Amino acid sequence: MTPPPARRRRSAAGGSAAPAHHLPRRGAVRRAQAITTYGVGSMIAVDHESFVVSGLDGADEHWSTDEAPRIHERRLARILGVQYFRLPPASDEHSKDGLRVRRFPLMHSCPECDELRRHRDFNPPPGRSVCGTCEADLVPSRFVVACEAGHLDEFPYWHWVHRAAGRGSATAGQCGGTLRLRTSGRSSSLRSILVSCSCGVPEVSMEGSFRRSALKDLGLRCRGTRPWLSGSVPAEQCTHTPRTLQRGSSAVWQPVLRSALSIPPWSDGRADPLAPYWDRLRELDSRSDVEMCLKVLFGDECPVPVDEVMELLAAEQEEDATGDEEPTFDHRYRALRNKEYERLCAGNDERERSREEQFVCESPLGDPNALDGSGVTGPMLVKKLREVRALKAFTRLAEPDAVTEAAEAALSASTLNWLPAMEVRGEGVFLRLAEDRLRAWESRTAVAERARRIRTAHHRLLERRASDPTQVRPSPASARMVLLHTLAHVLIDEWSLDAGYPAASLRERLYADEEMMGLLVYTATSDSAGSLGGLVAQGEPERLADTLRSAIRRASWCSADPLCIETEASGTGGTNLAACHACVMLPETSCEHNNILLDRALLVGTPEDPEVGYFSSLLPL
Repeated sequence: MTPPPARRRRSAAGGSAAPAHHLPRRGAVRRAQAITTYGVGSMIAVDHESFVVSGLDGADEHWSTDEAPRIHERRLARILGVQYFRLPPASDEHSKDGLRVRRFPLMHSCPECDELRRHRDFNPPPGRSVCGTCEADLVPSRFVVACEAGHLDEFPYWHWVHRAAGRGSATAGQCGGTLRLRTSGRSSSLRSILVSCSCGVPEVSMEGSFRRSALKDLGLRCRGTRPWLSGSVPAEQCTHTPRTLQRGSSAVWQPVLRSALSIPPWSDGRADPLAPYWDRLRELDSRSDVEMCLKVLFGDECPVPVDEVMELLAAEQEEDATGDEEPTFDHRYRALRNKEYERLCAGNDERERSREEQFVCESPLGDPNALDGSGVTGPMLVKKLREVRALKAFTRLAEPDAVTEAAEAALSASTLNWLPAMEVRGEGVFLRLAEDRLRAWESRTAVAERARRIRTAHHRLLERRASDPTQVRPSPASARMVLLHTLAHVLIDEWSLDAGYPAASLRERLYADEEMMGLLVYTATSDSAGSLGGLVAQGEPERLADTLRSAIRRASWCSADPLCIETEASGTGGTNLAACHACVMLPETSCEHNNILLDRALLVGTPEDPEVGYFSSLLPL
């Protein structure tokens, strides 16, 4: 991970193959972290310094193809509007380059002289972050400001300390004084953090700076700054009021991730060489036109036969939305999930596929009658799978699913034909709920009422977080979805105990709408816990039946009962009912919905109405 080059540096002489810059290295991050934790626009602390991860402009040139190779997943690339993906560069002592970073925030304080000023004004020696006078390590500002449009800026210390003097933003910094920041030592609260100015205004504390209207009361609006992009990129116009945040807060950066499983006919990798040309091929009407185009592109050595190309084009058309209206991103992403569900139900026998096949899904060999009466049917053993997770954008101050796409901050100033992504190879177990039993259960009034309460609370939360409440997407919290979501959580908990998997190494993938009623639990890491075969073994009917009964019995009791099972609302904004960290909540990496939209009572029932639980028949009387 490296900071951007200083402007005074120039490239090597023309014709030289040597790198243009010799950039200092600042720490290291794993590839997966460059997507999920320290992606573009996020803030990262390295020793006593703080940086923001730079945007992707120019990354095609300084990301080595050896360390940041291209990866392909056509179905996901299509809905995201790109041609391919790239793995983030490796970040170790042998790598040539890494993620570029920029120093942020620029405001620093010296713990010796208490001065608070921009980093360069301390005159630090080259390559060091120390006060030029005291030689003490500088401390980056603990506070930054951000808005819901994704902008990020310095905390306005000058305005904060001069607010009592009634000076407007037009005179910012014109008093000629020097800011100082110190702590009184009386407590660790904001009241003990004191800011002063040598011009003589009264010293003030940071108490109250985190109020939603704190900066609005100062007459400040968002300046539209994007410090993760190049300094030549102008600020955007923004009408939002910024809010104060701690620079290490999770609200400063939330990734917008989209993922897809590699399924036939795309999962053998044979179509990867055609990635740059799919848009052109889709415009052709006949087989002869496709054949001619391939001959122009590749000559007589086309990597994919024409018949296979036609099959791939037909597979794409099956995912196209029908109707006159332009399909939204949500519609296209739902179509992607629908195709995955169909393939998981149908399977993909390994004996009929090549060694390059990345998706192998087979029916278990055990007796399927072992699951009779359990409410679960059709288990499938996913012996080999590949998932591509792409960083589409990021948000600030709100969860990614709580905002419209308009509030997503871009990863670059210019439009790119690729996105950073990671690939996970592993295994999993897919299962479905029995359709007749499920529809009968959904028709119960008590079941529909519990789902309605969760859906109403979730929609209210989305409206409160969104900048435009009229553009909020409908909540997905149906009774079926909450049931599948909670079932996935208790199965992951059970398998983490029974099969020896860490809960954080397992992940859920839900398929829930009027036609889908299944879930996939699969290994979510690319390390040795991802493909040992232990999870697939749990999908055999006899073992799955035992696991299901054990998981439901375990879910029927919580150490927080009776408060947990009888609660009227829990979780963020009341988006859970009977769910807490003592019973069904998981590590955030395992859950698609950030541990909301859960209700244990829909699995096991309530003391007053056991029949509200779909699996209540599995409990001992």
